[in-house]
Amino acid sequence: MPGTNNTKLLFYEEYEQFYKMTGGSKAFGAFCRDAFGKDFSQDGFSDIDQINRILKLIPAGEDIHILDVGCGNGKMLGYLQDKTGAFIHGFDYSRNAIEIARDNFQTRADFRQGNIGEVVYPGEHFDLVISMDTMYFAPDMEEFVLQIMRWLKKDGVLFVGYQEGDVMPKTDNERTTVLANAFDKCRIRYEVENITRETYDLLKRKREAALLHKKEFEEEGNKDWFDMLMLQTDCITDTYDVFAQQMARYIYVARKTC
Repeated sequence: MPGTNNTKLLFYEEYEQFYKMTGGSKAFGAFCRDAFGKDFSQDGFSDIDQINRILKLIPAGEDIHILDVGCGNGKMLGYLQDKTGAFIHGFDYSRNAIEIARDNFQTRADFRQGNIGEVVYPGEHFDLVISMDTMYFAPDMEEFVLQIMRWLKKDGVLFVGYQEGDVMPKTDNERTTVLANAFDKCRIRYEVENITRETYDLLKRKREAALLHKKEFEEEGNKDWFDMLMLQTDCITDTYDVFAQQMARYIYVARKTC
């Protein structure tokens, strides 16, 4: 990325390798379908039920524009476009991810490589902005929330999948997170749903799916990625009560009202 030292970007090299791997791994595609219900090359918690929540927020019409912040290789946006016909936009700091997205989605689509705080769009341009596990990368959460609100049309919606206990510190509840504090300081009203239990169950499915496809990962030479999946899901060897003391996951929805 021009003007950026990639070595200082959180998880940059890991994601470059991740999207390189997903482009050719049949095992990972099968894993995603079993764990998430759909292959969006997920590295997190965006299962088909969460994505279908987004569909309910997309208005009908011919001039609908959706932005995905941290869009990866664009598969989730492609699914939303198939369902609604919307014009899809996405940006991600991973060069490999954006190259794949541009190759796969060329109609009514705009994909850019860049970082939060550097990529700029016109005001009042989007009906919906999605951020699935990417708000953590904002150098200034309040400023980025305000920037997104400027990008949204009147009555446009921001949909955020937000996790605590790994990249972000665990706070008391959904009203005390860094994101919730940013909404409050910016006087932005929001709704929030606690999906921690749902996430615990999803992690169980991820672990079961990884074990199911262990042999395929090994035959592809991708055992390192299988090992990573096992490490990511090791937390579900604890009971849910122990898990919920350390981790939490929420969905935030904020609407631009003026």
